[in-house]
Amino acid sequence: MDIFLVRHGEAAASWGELPDPGLSDLGRQQAEAAAQKLQQQLGEDGALLISSPLQRAVETAAPLSTLRQNRVQIDEAFREIPSPVPLAQRQAWLRQFMQQQWHEQAEDLNVWRSRALQQLLELRESAVIFTHFLVINAVVGQLLERPETLYFWPANGSITHLRHNGTDLELVALGQELKTKVN
Repeated sequence: MDIFLVRHGEAAASWGELPDPGLSDLGRQQAEAAAQKLQQQLGEDGALLISSPLQRAVETAAPLSTLRQNRVQIDEAFREIPSPVPLAQRQAWLRQFMQQQWHEQAEDLNVWRSRALQQLLELRESAVIFTHFLVINAVVGQLLERPETLYFWPANGSITHLRHNGTDLELVALGQELKTKVN
């Protein structure tokens, strides 16, 4: 069965400005484009729609939910990485984090990482997961047994394709890569 990890569209504010911004105008366009592409890929096949609880992910899921007339389930396992610092220090922390490896991280961050992969392994039907840059990196990195926290730069609205064979996950294709900075 297929699992698609969709990075949310461009947020209306940066990661260090607001704790839970919605989508910008461009982000809404990216969400629409992702929905159209996924609708073609999924065809008539059924698929769960699952989102991080954060507004930018939920808003990215909305166009596909409307197209498929299927409600979106919220799952905390696909929430953005928990930041151990106040909002004003998040961007600096994120830059440092993205230069590190997983063995250097606190236990709570490794639990967060493992939880996302475990939720994917427990799926029993195809799914589209609307999530975040670092969730996608955490999952792909684990599948490829990579030690670094940052494996690739998924663009806003990009779609990373995984396949679940009943017991394991495999990477089918990485989503489009980012051409600009993470906000």
